[in-house]
Amino acid sequence: MSSSIERTDVVIVGAGFTGLSAALDFQRAGVDFLVLEARDRVGGRVEAVRNGLGELIDSGGQFLCQDMPELMALAKARGKTFVETYIEGEFITHPWMSVEEAERTYQVAMAIRERMNRIEPDDPSIAGLTVATWLKRQKDTTDAKAAFRSMIEGLWCLALDKVPLWYLIDNDRRITNEVFELQYFLRETMQSLADDLAADLGDRLRLNEPVARVEHGPQGVRIVSARGVIEARAALIALPPATAAKLDFVPALPAALAGALGVWESGAVIKILVRYAKPFWRERTLSGMVMWRDQPGLFACDASKDADHVALVVFVGGPLALRWHALGEAALQAEITARLVQALGPQAADIVDFSVRDWTHDRWSGGAYSDLVTDVTARDAERVILAGAPPVHFACSELSPSFPGYVEGAIVAGRIAAQKIIDGASASWTSRA
Repeated sequence: MSSSIERTDVVIVGAGFTGLSAALDFQRAGVDFLVLEARDRVGGRVEAVRNGLGELIDSGGQFLCQDMPELMALAKARGKTFVETYIEGEFITHPWMSVEEAERTYQVAMAIRERMNRIEPDDPSIAGLTVATWLKRQKDTTDAKAAFRSMIEGLWCLALDKVPLWYLIDNDRRITNEVFELQYFLRETMQSLADDLAADLGDRLRLNEPVARVEHGPQGVRIVSARGVIEARAALIALPPATAAKLDFVPALPAALAGALGVWESGAVIKILVRYAKPFWRERTLSGMVMWRDQPGLFACDASKDADHVALVVFVGGPLALRWHALGEAALQAEITARLVQALGPQAADIVDFSVRDWTHDRWSGGAYSDLVTDVTARDAERVILAGAPPVHFACSELSPSFPGYVEGAIVAGRIAAQKIIDGASASWTSRA
């Protein structure tokens, strides 16, 4: 047998927050493991880059709130500095509405969301319905429906006619924050938290090592990468479902599992940080928060760290992100700037730095915060993937019982998966030892 074959207990594929959280739990439990990450960094959909001013900024997942217990505890334990998102003042909807009208439209849009969430996901009357079809049947005003659509396409980053109603209800019910979900961000960046976790793993973590093949059988797994072969008792595939589906499994996964992985689609999002010299919107008693009703999925808010780092973050989600992805950077900047000027006035054009991260079609994580089920009949997809095909197991934020599609959900999913493998191992691994 080749001497280049390594052995370990568990191979974790993917070093986003799911993989990192699972790895740390294995480490605490004394389970041997290796983490293989295709990118040259950890964090997955969390990322930090230098902008044109040389400042380190969050170009991926950034925000957290006090209703996310795992992430809050982790950030506190690692000594991170919480910056409270500025939300004082008027919230702008564009095209313009009076404050009262905007407030009323927002309240009705939230009421539509609450009405939707009161429906049971397995209610036979919604079988086969997409969110778009259901919304069309509601008797609310056109403005309220447009606001609801903009909110949902901005959060889930996919066209409403692609999303099964039962799936959105089931997914949204698990997002349980009662405070503003953009309540805080970390001065040091969310990426710094992923880097801290990675540092604790030492040489058990390997970057730039995409997995080419996962061979599996009753005796365990063989993970084949460009660097060689690793034999393990189990594998944890800590990737979004649509990315996991692209892996080469030998033999092929059971048909039901392969089918369950195949019903997911990545959303699309472009994230932009626009730096200014001063927070001109605050001087006009505006919060900096803008929702464009004529461009569903376009949203901005204040992301200033302090007086020396004044910024708006702009999110372009869903079908709009796919359309604007084709523009190229100069045209995209012109488009965004024009929209900000429309909503916030001419000072919005006085930009100090414009930093774009286009996540659409991202090679390793899809295109947005989360993959979504797009097959209205795939009611069992999550359950089937979570059951896995031992010794091959799956975990990702999308499958989390709390905050799916968020960093909080990724941490929870990783910890649950690790515990399940540890519990299963204590019996089977000792009996084979």
